[in-house]
Amino acid sequence: MRSFSDYHPIVIAVWFFSVTGVAMFCNYPPLMAIALCGGVAFFAMKNGASHGRTHLYFWLLFLVLALINPLISHNGRTVLFVIDNSPITLEALLYGLNSAAMIVGVLYFFRSFTQIMTSEKLLCITGALSPKLSLVLSMALRSVPMFSKHWRKIADSQKAMGLFCEDNIIDDIRGRMRIFSILITWALENGIVTADSMAARGYGTGKRTQMRRVAFFAADWIFLLLTAALVSLCAAAVGTGCLSFEFYPEISASSLGALGIAGICAYAALVMLPIINEMGVKLKWRYLMSEI
Repeated sequence: MRSFSDYHPIVIAVWFFSVTGVAMFCNYPPLMAIALCGGVAFFAMKNGASHGRTHLYFWLLFLVLALINPLISHNGRTVLFVIDNSPITLEALLYGLNSAAMIVGVLYFFRSFTQIMTSEKLLCITGALSPKLSLVLSMALRSVPMFSKHWRKIADSQKAMGLFCEDNIIDDIRGRMRIFSILITWALENGIVTADSMAARGYGTGKRTQMRRVAFFAADWIFLLLTAALVSLCAAAVGTGCLSFEFYPEISASSLGALGIAGICAYAALVMLPIINEMGVKLKWRYLMSEI
């Protein structure tokens, strides 16, 4: 059994897009609650007690999103109270809470996605689709830290020469514009050098191939098939209207039925898949350590 981050990049990407896709295209409140709790649990499992600022930012965002909807939207029949001739309705409040849970849950998942899906894994996925796209993406990812490093180098040189002043806003803007101009000139020259270097190595003279460093194993196929089966069951429940929910003009929900209950359970299992996997890895590790 392997850690979730050690699975094939395609398996990881399919799981993330399946979980977030269902959350974004379905407004059923229990699914939003599962997405929010699952996103928080997965992020906490991955990072432990660290990243307190991230949690603070996301929950402040949840509070703002939950409160802003009833203040700007006055739809709904159940009026709770009136502020300055503007009715605050129960339906708008619940819709704000539901939308906030969806957005924050998806943000938690994508925050975990950026931690797991490194540039190497992204290149593995794009390289399978198009080697040229993979090359462009790798060059773009390489340029970001390189530009940042060269910016600091130019700024330090300007300060050492006494040309960069921070005495007032005008001088600071002029100094930064000069650094930006130098950086753009360097970037254009670097692009020409890179193009000449690629041409000298024969780029474009033949069909490009991809060096595959990652292979599919049995565990990857099992995890991928489980993800596909669970998201298909959940999509079937959503597509047939078993998980439809209306907030306006009054709260109404369709009858769940067996397919609706199965869809909710399938989404909960889908969200819990990597968490269960990580728990199994830890238990197996503890067992092996106890046998030493």
